Amino acid sequence: MKIKFNTLTKTLLLSLLIFSFSACHNLFNNDDDEPVNEYLVSYENVKSYLPVFVNQAFDKISEEYPAVAPAISPIKNRAEHGIMVYKITYSTTFQGNPKLASGLVCFPMGEGTFPIMSYQNGTNTLHSQAPSVNPNNELYQMLEFVASTGFVISIPDYLGFGASDNMFHPYLDKESTVQSVLDMLRAVEELATNYLDIDLKNDLYISGYSQGGWATMQVQKAIEQQFSNEFNLKASACGAGPYDLSYINEYILSQTEYPMPYFTGYMLNSYTNLGDVTTPTDTVFNEPYADKISTLYDGSKSGEEINAQLTTSVEDLFNANYIENYATDSIYNSLMETLEANSINAWGTSVPTRIYHGQDDDFVPAQVSQNIYQEFLGAGANQVEIYPLPGLDHRDGIIPIGLASVNWFLELTE
Repeated sequence: MKIKFNTLTKTLLLSLLIFSFSACHNLFNNDDDEPVNEYLVSYENVKSYLPVFVNQAFDKISEEYPAVAPAISPIKNRAEHGIMVYKITYSTTFQGNPKLASGLVCFPMGEGTFPIMSYQNGTNTLHSQAPSVNPNNELYQMLEFVASTGFVISIPDYLGFGASDNMFHPYLDKESTVQSVLDMLRAVEELATNYLDIDLKNDLYISGYSQGGWATMQVQKAIEQQFSNEFNLKASACGAGPYDLSYINEYILSQTEYPMPYFTGYMLNSYTNLGDVTTPTDTVFNEPYADKISTLYDGSKSGEEINAQLTTSVEDLFNANYIENYATDSIYNSLMETLEANSINAWGTSVPTRIYHGQDDDFVPAQVSQNIYQEFLGAGANQVEIYPLPGLDHRDGIIPIGLASVNWFLELTE
């Protein structure tokens, strides 16, 4: 289900006051009386909303898309704050070296002490669709509206996008994903405390879909096992993530057709550029596709455009030896080890966790969520629940699962 907000926004702007101004603050050359930041580098207010606009926007969405109206209603009932939306840049590290990253953060206006919600977005190949580059994207705009309920919303771009779009995107790479998400949260805290005089509640909620569902679970595990003294994680909502990449690989190779071949090339291109995989591309993909992989993920092409240069036929896309012998031929060892290293093993989490997945998903099969749920149960994690959603495929699931996650978080804050 795709919801278009652009027409809605233009219509409401004619009748509602929205104040928007751009004020960019670069903090490298700060005065002596300026705070010294470890993470935050710059911030820019890109737009702001009055509460009346947010409420009328929710009404309009409910009218045009009645299927989601019941899920929007409780969010609208809590939407009482104005919103300030900022683009930020911040310091992180990549393979041990300093790196400038970026993202979008939305603050509620007015009195209160506000928890943070970090949203990890799904697979994207376009530089122009990074959250900080296109804050008017329909999904990001919906998340901006959620800030009106009293959450600070943090939306990292991921490395390879926004301020770091001069490098490749390390797709489904655990180490850099976790580092960039956590460092953005640290930068958000510095912005709120040192510059905006916003009181943050020491509570963190995390959610995401597809790649973002995987990223959310990776971040959750890292916080619980390494950073629990720094982050007070209250709940985690993971949607349709490829938690077990080895299983995903096996699933794809067992199909006759796979509708999202660009996912597979994105992974191999990422892991090759990271230096983790030494397997020659032409031993995984057939020509002419093998020769294209390194050129397709430069940030200028959408997933659909990349798909058009590949093929949905598994037999035509993949090398026959890879299909038959990926698990036994030593030439594939580095690839298999990297898939395993970036997969998630369940642990005995004590954080309330929900796993959502559309039952008709043929991009990321719902069985991968069932599998990890069973692993959580085996690890004694009785705080984990699974929510299979009948009739939803991968595209259809993003809005309903996102709304369900927000409503659950709102319930937990009551």
